[in-house]
Amino acid sequence: MRRLSILSAFKKVGNRVFTTREAALISGKSLSGATQSLNNLASEGIIIKIRRGIWAPESETISVYDVVPHLFPKHRAYVSFISALHLHGIIEQIPHVITLASTAHAAAIRTNLGVFQVHHISPLFFAGFGWYRGSGSFLIAEPEKALVDSLYLSAYKRKRFGYFPELYFPETFSFKKAKAWADKIPSQKARTHAVKRLEELFPKVRKENRK
Repeated sequence: MRRLSILSAFKKVGNRVFTTREAALISGKSLSGATQSLNNLASEGIIIKIRRGIWAPESETISVYDVVPHLFPKHRAYVSFISALHLHGIIEQIPHVITLASTAHAAAIRTNLGVFQVHHISPLFFAGFGWYRGSGSFLIAEPEKALVDSLYLSAYKRKRFGYFPELYFPETFSFKKAKAWADKIPSQKARTHAVKRLEELFPKVRKENRK
C-alpha cells in the first residue's frame, strides 16, 4: 500500500477519517496486511491513529465529531444530549465528553481526539436526527429531540441529566414538537418524567396549552 494510493483514494471520496476495513477494500489487502501498512504510515507521520481501526491523514484538520460515523460498524449513532444542545447553541458550555445516542450498549469510548459517552436508546425511540448542517459529516439530533433525549435519560440518571446549565432557546425551538417527542417515549415511567420536566422548563407554554 503506497502512501499516495491510500491517501489519494480517500481524498477522492472526501473521507477525512477512514477505517482499516475501508483501507483493505481499496488496497485489495487482507485486514492484517492493511493494518501493518497503516501502522507503517503512522510511524512515518503520514497518518494518525485515532483509535484501533480508525485513521486520518496527518495533514488534515480533524474534528472529534468526524469520528462518530466510524465508531460502530454494526450500529448507527447520533450526537445528542448535552453535546447536541451545545452545537445547536442552546447550551454555551463546551462539553468535555461527546454524548451519543445509539441502540448499541452503553459505553465510554476513548480515542486520541476525545472521549465519547454512548447512551443506549430504545430502538422505538431511535429517531429525530439528521445530518449536521455545519462543518463535518455526522448525524445529530434535532434541538427538540436532543432536549427530550436528555429528559428521557434523566428518569434513570438524575445526577447526570436531571439539571442543565443555563439554557438559551432560539425562537425556532418548538415546545409542541418537544412535547410530541416526549409523548413517544416507550417507557411510561420515563415518559411521565420527561413530560413533567419539559413543562417545568416551559411553564408559560404549559399554561397556554392547558387553556
